[in-house]
Amino acid sequence: MARLAAIVFICLAAAAAEPPWQLALPGWHYEFPRDHRNHPGFKTEWWYFTGNLQAKDGRAFGYQLTFFRQGVIPPAERLSGGSRFITADLKFAHFALSDLSRGKFLFNQLLSRGAFGEAGFDDGRRIAWIDACSLELRPGGAFHLVGRDAGKSFDLTLRSAKPPAIHGENGVSQKADGAGRASHYYSLTRLETSGTVTTGGETLSVSGLSWFDHEWASNQLAPHQVGWDWFSLQFADGTELMLFQLRTKNGDRDHWSGGSWIGAGGAVTRIANADFTLDPIATWKSASTGAAYPTGWRLRVPRLALDVEVAARMNDQELRLKPIAYWEGAVSASGTRDGKPATAAGYLEMTGYAGAVVGLQAGE
Repeated sequence: MARLAAIVFICLAAAAAEPPWQLALPGWHYEFPRDHRNHPGFKTEWWYFTGNLQAKDGRAFGYQLTFFRQGVIPPAERLSGGSRFITADLKFAHFALSDLSRGKFLFNQLLSRGAFGEAGFDDGRRIAWIDACSLELRPGGAFHLVGRDAGKSFDLTLRSAKPPAIHGENGVSQKADGAGRASHYYSLTRLETSGTVTTGGETLSVSGLSWFDHEWASNQLAPHQVGWDWFSLQFADGTELMLFQLRTKNGDRDHWSGGSWIGAGGAVTRIANADFTLDPIATWKSASTGAAYPTGWRLRVPRLALDVEVAARMNDQELRLKPIAYWEGAVSASGTRDGKPATAAGYLEMTGYAGAVVGLQAGE
């Protein structure tokens, strides 16, 4: 699913004639670890980590760290030996820590041109970094993820228990009608995670599960698509679900909505728009933005005999950033699958509730 901060990128990027960027078209051949890294021929790319963690004393945390690259100058037009102050890529990161046991939500947005190496992509060791936040792929395949900002931080090692789950069909995850209105999109859906979380002057050892989404693309959503609701759920039986619905101006769900079911052994089953239902069952209203977010949902996928209720683990997990605000936070789910109890932990992202998704829609 296209991650929200692409909105910020598009708002800040130059809006002249469309440059010759590579489009996300059918037939992409995924290769790892190559595709964990940067794809500079595409205009927009993001590396998105979320997770639910617990300390030995039971204290619970959720976290988000996302690195974004928005191309400004296509690779073919970049001059070697030019000034370091010429910005070829805009660099962003969103950092959030949900202290679920104490009801505190801490977040920030990091921005940098990277003129002096303080931000960038693919230096041989790190995949992405900005200031004190970094993503590194270590020998053996483990990720080292560091998020650090103003007295709050986490330092985590993540090891995937499953192969990458490729979303969509024929190498692309289509988001709207038209060639190239799509992304190349995969996830590592079950990352065994350990490390430390620091907040309020305390450093705690933590462990749990994380989720990694990676997408790269060069096009935007259609003008009638005004927001989305995206779910990642990690079930106790070793299965996972990624699901998103694209909301339209007339209140309907766009037919490109869908997702993936990942079996315990890693097999991926595509979920089409007609395969699922999503019904809001609880709402939280932000005192800061006035947005009313559905923080409770009933989610049903009849073909999987799945029927669960998804609930926010803490209501206020709204990132109030400029020029956009959105809700992204830790959730839990409970219900049944094949008539048996089913429970899950995960993350939910909701956009378009705190105002228009400015700058995201492409022209007709």
